[in-house]
Amino acid sequence: MTEKHIPSDLSLIVGLVLLTDVFVLVPGLSETFLRTVLGLPMVLFLPGYALIAALFPAKDDLDGIERVALSFGLSIAVVPLIGLALNYTPWGIRLLPILICLSVFTLLMCGLAYYRRRQLPAAEAFEVLFREGVLALKAEVLDKPESKLDKALTIILIFSILASVVTLVYVIVVPKEGEHFTEFYLLGPEGMADNYPMHYTLGENGTVIVGVVNHEYRVVNYSLDVRLENVSLSLPGELRQVSLEHNATWEAPLTLTPPFEGTDMKLEFLLFNDTDKSVSYRDLHLWIDVNSTETTLGEANPAEANPAETNPAEPGEPEESPELADT
Repeated sequence: MTEKHIPSDLSLIVGLVLLTDVFVLVPGLSETFLRTVLGLPMVLFLPGYALIAALFPAKDDLDGIERVALSFGLSIAVVPLIGLALNYTPWGIRLLPILICLSVFTLLMCGLAYYRRRQLPAAEAFEVLFREGVLALKAEVLDKPESKLDKALTIILIFSILASVVTLVYVIVVPKEGEHFTEFYLLGPEGMADNYPMHYTLGENGTVIVGVVNHEYRVVNYSLDVRLENVSLSLPGELRQVSLEHNATWEAPLTLTPPFEGTDMKLEFLLFNDTDKSVSYRDLHLWIDVNSTETTLGEANPAEANPAETNPAEPGEPEESPELADT
């Protein structure tokens, strides 16, 4: 192949890959329907076509219909393998790593296909001339002297591919609703599900992080109430009422100052939705101690310091630690 211009099919593949990257990564464009329109070929067709172009650079290697069918098939094979490889990397199976890997793979295969076509005489190298390609496809299906069975199988293959693509587009654009539910959770002050403030000195405070995730497929207005031994505690206004869209997540630190002393007191976190204000929709609780004298987490209580009044754990037995309960 003596000509140095980039084949039109490879140019189109490279352009679609770059355009898809733009519509996925740019915030304003990523919210449009074109992201889905461009993303489907990026997953279902482009990687396989680039690989086929690299493996079979000559015209006589495959005909047009075979190239199209194998492009879909190899894309369906390549994309899961890339995802499997990413699963064993620090990046994991997330949007950005998958997009980068698919883009790099497709562009590398296009570069290899261009190089291999350059090594062939111009008359032998495969290249798509779109007008001629449409006529060739028509001749391949309708005019080529084949048996009726071969023609019928070719037509069935084409319609099967089209039906698969249309079905996939419909499933993505109009997804089936799953279970309707709300996530409600508490984290410690470090943002982890441990080290909750369980021991207080009267007048001092502790901080937990409250989180809500809406999976209700609608906008929900939540309200939060915190009660210590059935006594409601004062909360800032921005924590009492929270409005979330579907799939939205809300987290906020909550600083608590227990107003009275006690041991093994139940500290409840009640979440209400906008359909029933009388019964909590989700609830969590902690068991806390509030003392008038200063005790810190990790220091023994006076009762625990007297071996005559307690039964210490046997050697080798772990001590019980307070747990967050979701009732």
